[in-house]
Amino acid sequence: MKNIFHPMKYISNSKLAVKFQPELPKLYYKKDGILNDTVTALEQLRQQYNPTPWLRNHHMHLMFFDMIKKNFINLEYDAIQQLTMADGGITAVAWFGLDLPEDRPTIILLHTITGTVDSMREVVRDLNTYTGWRVALCLRRGHDCLPLTVPKINLFGSTQDLKEQIIYIQDKFPNSDLYAVGSSAGTGLLIRYLGEEAEKTPIKAAFALCPGYNTELGFKNVHPVYSKIMTKKLIRKFVLPHQEIWQQVPQWEEILHVKTLAEFEKTYFKMAGFSEYESYVKASNPIYVFENIKIPLMILNAEDDPVCHIKNLEPYKQAIMKMPNILVVTTRRGSHCGFYEGMFKTTSWATRLMSKFLLSQEKAQN
Repeated sequence: MKNIFHPMKYISNSKLAVKFQPELPKLYYKKDGILNDTVTALEQLRQQYNPTPWLRNHHMHLMFFDMIKKNFINLEYDAIQQLTMADGGITAVAWFGLDLPEDRPTIILLHTITGTVDSMREVVRDLNTYTGWRVALCLRRGHDCLPLTVPKINLFGSTQDLKEQIIYIQDKFPNSDLYAVGSSAGTGLLIRYLGEEAEKTPIKAAFALCPGYNTELGFKNVHPVYSKIMTKKLIRKFVLPHQEIWQQVPQWEEILHVKTLAEFEKTYFKMAGFSEYESYVKASNPIYVFENIKIPLMILNAEDDPVCHIKNLEPYKQAIMKMPNILVVTTRRGSHCGFYEGMFKTTSWATRLMSKFLLSQEKAQN
């Protein structure tokens, strides 16, 4: 039998092998900044991220994260306490680790765009397991069946609400150092808060998972299928159940006709309490205050993320590499907030990294 060489087949297989070859994470940071020692200390940053083999496709990876894995996480919160904000709005804090010593650090966790206590259980569990710290999941207005008592809601949350939640957490555990993690849309609130507060924040260090950076532009880069699905979900969860209270907002019904996240973000500003779009973005977009952040911050993005596209990072790379306290990590794969590894017992590479980063900052500061 002749050994027939098929050059096109060889090229195709070579390209496929290169495509799925794991890579070391890419790091963007100021080489003589305060996080230089962190980069040296965290071995995970010098190791390849090898995603779960059957989740190499970023759509399958996202579906597994968003629709399957969450249903298999067993975690019971210690308490879920509703809080009344200064204007009468309702938020909540879901606690895990209330029985820990009072001086044990607390991680303030900010959830995704439609996050609930159930959808965030894996991150809560992992953070507690890896660090041994208390976790306080801060729920935003209208989320997870919280009553909407005031006609006001923000996709990325309110920094004023977060400040009030943090005061509540500090009052409950005055001797506990505070750290923070934001996931997806929760990074918008985290970054906006850290930029507004600058050196005044009590948070010692923070981690942002899959941010979109500029909220005025980021939604335009969301994969069109996910954009439509998420827009319908936003309307179903935050608009339709509260039609009576939205009657107080002029032209509120316009939001019912939008089809994409970019359209939603351009249309709902009155529901966020602003009279025009420009004042809304100036008060909400984290990119306007990003360079005011003073505490150590690690950011993680996947290059194949179909929701928070990697191109959102591009305009800000140079500025980030001049900031002494910011470290951006990117991986070739990971999809949106998934970053699973392991063949059968899948675990999150991302939650392991964020935990090790926060532990390194506690060690450095103490």
